[in-house]
Amino acid sequence: MAALHDLTALEQGALIASGELTSLELTEHYLERTARLDDVGAFVTVTADRARDQARDADAPRGSDWAGAKQPLYGVPTAIKDLNLTAGVRTTFGSAAFDDFVPEVSDAVTEAIEWSRMPSLGKTSTPEFGSPCYTEPEGRPPAVTPWDRTRMAGGSSGGAAAAVAAGLVPVAQGSDGGGSIRIPASCCGLVGLKPSRGRISGAPMYGDPVGLSTAGTLARTVRDAAALLDVLAGRRAGDPSWAQPPTGPFLAACDRAPGRLRVARFITPVISDAPVDPECVEAYEDASRLLERLGHDVVDVPVPLSEEAVPVFETCWAVLTALSAAPPDREHLLRPLTRWLSERGRAVTGPEFGLAIGAMRRFAAAALEALEPYDAVLTPTLAAPPLLVGELRDDADPARDFEAQKAFTPWTSAWNVTGMPAVNLPLHRTPSGLPVGVMLAARPAEEELLLSLAAQVETAAPWHDRRPPGWT
Repeated sequence: MAALHDLTALEQGALIASGELTSLELTEHYLERTARLDDVGAFVTVTADRARDQARDADAPRGSDWAGAKQPLYGVPTAIKDLNLTAGVRTTFGSAAFDDFVPEVSDAVTEAIEWSRMPSLGKTSTPEFGSPCYTEPEGRPPAVTPWDRTRMAGGSSGGAAAAVAAGLVPVAQGSDGGGSIRIPASCCGLVGLKPSRGRISGAPMYGDPVGLSTAGTLARTVRDAAALLDVLAGRRAGDPSWAQPPTGPFLAACDRAPGRLRVARFITPVISDAPVDPECVEAYEDASRLLERLGHDVVDVPVPLSEEAVPVFETCWAVLTALSAAPPDREHLLRPLTRWLSERGRAVTGPEFGLAIGAMRRFAAAALEALEPYDAVLTPTLAAPPLLVGELRDDADPARDFEAQKAFTPWTSAWNVTGMPAVNLPLHRTPSGLPVGVMLAARPAEEELLLSLAAQVETAAPWHDRRPPGWT
């Protein structure tokens, strides 16, 4: 008989809906696993008593007409990234400068999870302000992939990815401003979905005026990722942008055939001239052949985003880092990379920042126009399999650290610039068993088509039964 954590999140939700399992029983199962098996650096803070209270609330009798009861992940445990405000729960933003910060309000992502009665086991680890593509917060264990605990889980949603990949929660929310969901999804062998700009509300802080970052989902299957997107998606009245509403639940899109699609592909790195590991090339070529076998037309295209967009993106990234500044009396606690990026950001004048945002929107428009004839875009997710812990981090030379991150992640940020939805699919493994993902993107607001295609790929080459060491 399969253990509870062997089941998909949707299967667990179905057991709760049928009365065969309570949310509290499932929450206790995952709390026990987290206490015993979190050697992957998944959690910064475990909120066991709060999770139990939330589970009891989910198990309380309610009227059959209550809309939340129709949510297929109702009562299923999850976790919340340590960048997301959670009222009454320590939220450190991955920084020693905020080690004792407890917000008074929750953000829209946390509220959506709580409204759906998904108990949160706690806060998952993230690097300082979610900036690096590795999760090695100061004074805490690094987040590592459970496929090889000497190697990184990626970042910045590394803790969330490690938690899902190790079976500590069935699904988890992450956030993605330059690849921060898709990078750890590739490192940990997961589905990692970054939705379109405006699909998920950034209320109440709206901390990214550029529009690069969005919340998204990490899961072991496409259907689970889609179901969690249904939980998180929706706009608030004050949102500066919003994606066109879907025709129905995103989960339903996974059960529809996508039809014959035109798929663009390119492997030339976008933001770095770094070499691409042969395993990542093989994953990309294998995915191309699979898409062709499924009946799709795969077409080689030039890189759609100009090289001139790279310094513009870096200017915006540096300013966003500066906006995350710590209180003056705690700035000495910031990591060297954060201080270096913040100094770059503070050197940018207001007019220069405004011009950079305008330039980035024009680069995005050109890329979107170039890709308009295609239903989807295929690239590698990363330029290498998961690296050793500490291989990218260089506190003595933050500029070198930053360039090394770009070389490792030369494609992911392109879709943050354009606002397109993008998903990592864990199709490939190295001979030693390390996961290597490929990335599919779609036109803005076309998550339904992207999920339909991703589900078709998963059916043709399933990965759900893969288990990392330590799973049991």
